Formats: sequence, structure tokens, C-alpha cells
Amino acid sequence: MDDRRVFMKRVGAAAAALGTVGAASWLFYEDDSRIKDDRQQAVVPDFSVPQIDGKTMSIATGSDRAELAAKAIDALGGMGRFVSKGDVVLIKPNIAFATPAMLCATTNPELVAAVVRMCYEAGASEVLVADNPINDPQSCLMLSGIEKAATDAGAKIIVPREVYFRDTTLPGGQLIKNWPLFYEPLRRANKLIGISPVKHHHRSGASMSMKNWYGLLGGRRNIFHQNINAIIAELAAMVRPTLVILDGVTAMISNGPTGGSTADLKDTNTLIASCDQVAADTFGASLLGMGTENLAYLKMAETAGAGTTDYESLKPLYV
Repeated sequence: MDDRRVFMKRVGAAAAALGTVGAASWLFYEDDSRIKDDRQQAVVPDFSVPQIDGKTMSIATGSDRAELAAKAIDALGGMGRFVSKGDVVLIKPNIAFATPAMLCATTNPELVAAVVRMCYEAGASEVLVADNPINDPQSCLMLSGIEKAATDAGAKIIVPREVYFRDTTLPGGQLIKNWPLFYEPLRRANKLIGISPVKHHHRSGASMSMKNWYGLLGGRRNIFHQNINAIIAELAAMVRPTLVILDGVTAMISNGPTGGSTADLKDTNTLIASCDQVAADTFGASLLGMGTENLAYLKMAETAGAGTTDYESLKPLYV
């Protein structure tokens, strides 16, 4: 049985399982008690932590994602550098598509679970997991495996609802103006960790840490496809994460961002942890055989002050 038939069989089985969940599953995730009903525009908090010279970026090699994440984060000072006792941590994975983890179109669920556990071990009072997928959120959460992995590790999943969005404007931005933002999970948290796969993308060239923030936008965000490099750069300027984790253990080297076959994948056995999302994506691009000459948004994000494309200047730690 070829890859696509295996994929369709798994999708069919999971879809059938979805039918047994029903509306009650949605209620499990909803908690409107802390929502502020006001008309003020949302301002994305700065979630970043102070940088430490020589401990801004680490690159781990191997095939065990949980082990690599632990090694990469330990090299930067440990999760305790990023998460303190009582913190509420928001983990933003890529859950855009209703596809199984084996296709690497979404963030690996075992990696999400490992980071959730590390946050709790560092003293987090609550870990939230949220994304605004392209496909049906409930299907994406189940088929990707992230729903079970995250909740088993103790995280709370926030499923997007209209009441969770608030308009935002990026000062000086050309595209993000009075645009709906999935703000509720951002409002609840004081630390933000992005976890994304390394993927080819047919419009932007690649989808990695900065493109991952696209999942915070609401509305008819597909109109930004005509300015894909500019919107990625604006997202990077708007979102200042605590940490990004870029999963290049298996990279999607073709037919991205959805893929559909294991033939689109390549084992590149690398995981990057970084306080600098531009540096992380610049290194991640090399796993796809790309550089700043191929991905215009890298230099654009650097110009916007989101980080540096000269990752070697950060003295990355290879572990």
C-alpha cells in the first residue's frame, strides 16, 4: 500500500472517530470567564527574555525530538531561564492542517508534549496550546495528534472562537491594520514558545518559525498571500517570543506546506532552539538548501528589527 493510500486510510479512521466526539468536545476547551468585553485594540505583549551572549541559539542533531529539545534548551541555560515559577506559558504549534503527524505538515505532537512537560518542570502554573488552523480546528487537533499529546502532558487547549479575536494594528505596518488577532491565548500568557516544522512552502519558499505566527491571524488572511514576504516580516516584527523551537528532524522538502506523501520528506536530523527567530529560520532554510537569496522575508524581518540573518554572529552552540 503506497503512502497516499495509508494516509487516506488514517484520515478516514480519524474522521470517523471525530463523529463520536460531537459538540461536547468543544465545551471541554472553552473558558470565557476571563474574557474582557471591550473595544480596545489588542497590543501583542513582548514575551522575550534578556539575551545572553553566546546563549542565544543552539543546534542539536539526532532523531529523538524530546531528547534534542532537552539538549538544545539546556545548552541555552535550561527551561528555567525561559519559564519561572507561576508563569502561564502559551505554546504556539503549527496545527494548520488535518493531517497525521507522519506527514510533517504540522508540529510533531511528541515534541509539543515534551516542551509542555519541561515548562511544568520549570514551575509554570499553566501551559496553553493554541492555533487558528486553516482546516477545521477540531479535525486538525485530533488528526495531528496534538490534542491527545498536549492534554496528556497537562496542557489546556484553546480552540479559536469569534469572541477570542480582537483587532490589532502593527505600528508602521502596511498590512496588519485593524486586523483580527487570536488574542485571548496571548492575553492569558506571559511567556510564548513557538514550535514549528521546517517545510517547503509553494508561496513563500519555506514555512518555519516566523510563518508560524500566521496562525494567530483571523479574518480573510488568504488575501495576504499576494504579499507573503511582507506579511511574514510584519508578523515577526509584531510577535516577540520567549523562545522558538524549529523542528528539522524530518524536513518537508517539496510540495509544501501540506505535502501528502513521505516522498516529500527528508531526514535532516536537526532541531534548533533560539531566542532569535530570524536566525533560527535562516539556519533552518539551509536544511532545505535555501538561503537569504531564496527567502526574501528573512532580510525583510531583519530590517524590521526582528533578529539577524547572520546566525554565526550569535555563536550558536552545537550539541
